[in-house]
Amino acid sequence: MAETVQAADFSFFSTLSAAGSLSAAARELGLTAAAVSKRLAQMEQRAGVPLVTRTTRRMMLTPEGELYLERARRILDEIDELAELLGSARKNPKGLLRVNATLGFGRSHVGPALARFVRQYPQVQAQLQLSVAPPSLTDDAFDVCIRFGEPPDTRVVARRLAANRRLLCATPEYLRAHGMPATPHDLTRHNCIGIRQGDEAYGVWRLTSGRGSARRTEAVRIGGNLTTNDGEIAVKWALDGHGILMRAEWDIAEYLNDGRLVPVLTDYETPNADIYAVYLQRHQMSTRIRAFVDFMARTFQDGGSGRG
Repeated sequence: MAETVQAADFSFFSTLSAAGSLSAAARELGLTAAAVSKRLAQMEQRAGVPLVTRTTRRMMLTPEGELYLERARRILDEIDELAELLGSARKNPKGLLRVNATLGFGRSHVGPALARFVRQYPQVQAQLQLSVAPPSLTDDAFDVCIRFGEPPDTRVVARRLAANRRLLCATPEYLRAHGMPATPHDLTRHNCIGIRQGDEAYGVWRLTSGRGSARRTEAVRIGGNLTTNDGEIAVKWALDGHGILMRAEWDIAEYLNDGRLVPVLTDYETPNADIYAVYLQRHQMSTRIRAFVDFMARTFQDGGSGRG
């Protein structure tokens, strides 16, 4: 009787599902699309059920394929962690490390840091995927997610890597032409550059003042003729003098330091965007994940350009 599951298929199917199409998986695996299709067909024949629904442009996992993928990734993780516990990986991290980050911050900070990490630990194979919104916290597609704000989910570990305030700012030229806001309500008379971040309300800025019982938060509905879901574009618009921007300090620090942007309404607090590394609780024993999170913490302590 033929085996319904072969251990060698786990890594293949995990790569295939992450790639999103047979042709993309073929490129990543160094195989032909025909070879990938044949191996998938053999897997499905052994399993006795279809694992993938194919179309001309993409593929989708069947319910059985989703189950197969979830268990395959869990088994692969456990194999890696066992190897780490038993062998030299306790001192020398190795294996596949899958990282997710947001688009702009991933390009400017996480990507360069990840490259330095694998230079220090060459036995690690790192994959970085950037996305507009963070994936589900319990999605096994990633080992570590670098995200803004502490997640409420208790099933994950969230390590704070760095403080990251959101600040209001604009160019000196814009403020000379349109005036410096003195209160949050004054923002309604300004051109404000809107950024869609995750599930937050579009066009609403929250500013807090006072302490203790006098602490008060105002929700200001801002308006403007430029909005985007890309933070880098929004910063460029602000630098071109189009209006007032709310952006995380890590993304605008160089422009505040050289005076191209100046802070606005500095007596008011805006929601923080502290940087966290998030991973599943069962990955706490993983040497490569712990090493990467420690490396990122040191990197951010060094101002984002540390060598770990």
